[in-house]
Amino acid sequence: MPKIIILPHEEICPDGAVFEAEPGVSICDAAQAHDVEIEHACEKSCACTTCHVYVREGFDSLEESTEEEDDMLDKAWGLDPDSRLSCQARIADEDLVIEIPKYTINMVSESH
Repeated sequence: MPKIIILPHEEICPDGAVFEAEPGVSICDAAQAHDVEIEHACEKSCACTTCHVYVREGFDSLEESTEEEDDMLDKAWGLDPDSRLSCQARIADEDLVIEIPKYTINMVSESH
């Protein structure tokens, strides 16, 4: 099984996390199953950007993003070439290193 490494995030996962996950599971579901609470305001339906993550290693092992995901990503805070919506990106057969952005568009709009 691939290993998922979540880099430390000040609020969500201060010490980071390392766990194994089944291929085919979304990054969001795998993280939540291991107590990493990635925000997902639209209930994982690809209708917001709150579960936006950076895939720092293993990006090319993921299936290509859909046009719908790309349209949503265009609205994400801090978008970069390694950005994916964790509710849409499904784990394949390679290890992944995931960074959770400092903010989500939801946090910015609510002035956190």
